[in-house]
Amino acid sequence: MIWEELEKPFLILAPMEGVTDIVFRQVIAKAGRPDLFFTEFTNVSSYASEKGRNNALERLEIAPSDSPIIAQIWGKEPEHFAKTAGALESLGFSGVDINFGCPDKNVNKAGGGAAMIKTPELAVECFRNAKANTNLPVSIKTRLGWAKVEEFKEWIPRLLIEHPAALTVHLRTKKEMSKVPAHYEIIPEIVKMRNEISPETKLIVNGDIRDRAQVVELHEKYPEVDGFMIGRGVFANPYCFTDHLASREDLMGLLNLHLDLYEEYSKKHQVSYEPLKHYYKIYINNFPGASDLRAKLMETHSIPEARKVLENVYNS
Repeated sequence: MIWEELEKPFLILAPMEGVTDIVFRQVIAKAGRPDLFFTEFTNVSSYASEKGRNNALERLEIAPSDSPIIAQIWGKEPEHFAKTAGALESLGFSGVDINFGCPDKNVNKAGGGAAMIKTPELAVECFRNAKANTNLPVSIKTRLGWAKVEEFKEWIPRLLIEHPAALTVHLRTKKEMSKVPAHYEIIPEIVKMRNEISPETKLIVNGDIRDRAQVVELHEKYPEVDGFMIGRGVFANPYCFTDHLASREDLMGLLNLHLDLYEEYSKKHQVSYEPLKHYYKIYINNFPGASDLRAKLMETHSIPEARKVLENVYNS
């Protein structure tokens, strides 16, 4: 089982909607991959329907450099969790992760993500259906609670009773989003819960983790935590899973790789150029002229246009 193969403290790139797609994962693998990748989350109801299955499979597409990788899924229909989980092993995944923590309004309105915190019995039923229909290890990613931090005292044990292969806890509530510092002070209580209820469950923490150096510090302070998940930290430093100090040339090299990979992917799937613009801030920052260069790139409408802007910078 993949979770038993990882050495403490292992590092994971957090699943982020509209960010951690197959193209961006390949870029991060080039920069210095984490020990484990997660996909963007996939709606189990999409996979369970003939109409939505192609879209779901597109989101679940993986590259050779992704392995090992966990498929993250969300929804609220137990039978759809069963059907989707049953198909993931044949697609090359090393595990299944259920999202009980996404704070997106549309996801929550549909009853999924963090909204599952308010329907714990349904959440457990979804988990059990997924687990019963796959040979892959099934894990969970969640938050401390919906509105109040104290909710973790009932919510986290309710999940641990089901003995997930791993439990990732984003150390904030849904209501807090990312507006307050992550509640690291709660880690010892969660560790104690895990040790008492489900000691075999790997415990991962998420929230305000920037890079490998910080992980080393956190692991010294909380040695019983098995892994650490980096999310927004990758925006500030795509080399965050390494000790490498990236130069401007390094970042420009990654940007050009991203353009190449995205161009290849867009020809296959006919995706829009516009989403690519969200990534430019990752590579173009903290050097003279970065803001002007970003502004010019944001005015482009195609990859050839973006390359021309970059060529003018290099040749100037």
